[in-house]
Amino acid sequence: MVSEADAPFRSYYRGAGSASDGTQLSERNRRANNRGARIARVAIAGGSLGGLTAALLLRDLGLDVTVYERSPAELEQRGAGIGFLPASYRYLVERAGRSLDAISVATSHIRYLARSGEIIHDLEHSYRFSAWNTVYRELLAHFGRERYRLGHEMVSFEAQADHVAVTMADGRRDHVDLLVCADGVASRSRRHLLPDVHARYAGYVAWRGIVPERSLDASTRKALDDAITYFVYANSHILVYPIPGADGSIEPGERLMNFVWYRNYLEGEDLGTLLTDANGLRHETSLPPGAAQPAQVADLRATAAARLPPQIADVVLAVDAPFVQVIYDIEVSRMAFGRVCLIGDAAWVARPHAAAGTAKAGADAWTLAEALDAHGSVPEALAAWEPGQLELGRQLVERARRIGCRSQVDGTWRPGDPELILGLYGPGR
Repeated sequence: MVSEADAPFRSYYRGAGSASDGTQLSERNRRANNRGARIARVAIAGGSLGGLTAALLLRDLGLDVTVYERSPAELEQRGAGIGFLPASYRYLVERAGRSLDAISVATSHIRYLARSGEIIHDLEHSYRFSAWNTVYRELLAHFGRERYRLGHEMVSFEAQADHVAVTMADGRRDHVDLLVCADGVASRSRRHLLPDVHARYAGYVAWRGIVPERSLDASTRKALDDAITYFVYANSHILVYPIPGADGSIEPGERLMNFVWYRNYLEGEDLGTLLTDANGLRHETSLPPGAAQPAQVADLRATAAARLPPQIADVVLAVDAPFVQVIYDIEVSRMAFGRVCLIGDAAWVARPHAAAGTAKAGADAWTLAEALDAHGSVPEALAAWEPGQLELGRQLVERARRIGCRSQVDGTWRPGDPELILGLYGPGR
């Protein structure tokens, strides 16, 4: 039996285009209200890419959606290029009508270099890459800012049979029919729901950075222009690829060159020293641009000059403020809890080697919307949605772990190995 609060889940307006179209949203609301049902209320904790995708999709179902983001200002991730897989761009292309060519950079080769800079492997293979900032701006523009609440940190929630009571840091409370927790790697929601789940350090970090393409010399730009370019050496590897510019430009010469360099650090003092910033503050999961101690940056640059192919070393040396992402595995046994669910990195966290973290969050959101559309109540929908997303997370974490170990531990990373192809559901998928 469909309750009054859950009835709108049956009202998915399949012909809808952009959810930002007020006429279409009003029409969906009218249809739901005409059937004597009020629009179910949804709170999304976390306003990053996964949270915004979920917000847009659930709003497209005719639901009353509010995003609560703890940051007081709109988000920005300097230096974050992303592999742009179909689940990452699906909403923007299918619902928002954005051209894929306008929001991402296409490459047509997977290329490996020797230390000398000579090409040792070259495979024609198409990828798409974008910038975190580009995708965030696009999603936020389509959701709008009216129901995107900055400076609203969710500190607790209490789930009841017919609602979830959500409490903010300033004491404000809200009662909703569904709480979607999309609060990222350090998820407070996960800690509350699954207190025995802990991040497991992988034994290495990713140094990352970006540099304007135009600041590189012509030979370096030509070598890296149309490819994802790798260099693999003992217990390490680095990759470089182009992404949209700071203003979203995808024109050659106006783009950014993005590097990701995986380096091993022993857990304990070695890692602790790296994560202690120039002001003596210890960080846990990342170091933002400009925070690393000068000695750590100097070591990075000296190693780049000594160990990397000249084309890739040029990129690393040109970056003003490299930053650090600690590589973790996080595995969960549950994602659904009555009227509460975890999506994206608030649930499973996979190493970046499949370039699928953003795509997994997108897939979680799409399948959640489908489940809510197909089932008569929130708990029913979440129970049906959970098994598939648990299996997807498990497979992705296991695959990414195998790939990382090949480079950082086993020394068995081989150019041309099909398992190394990027993808969410498997290599190239």
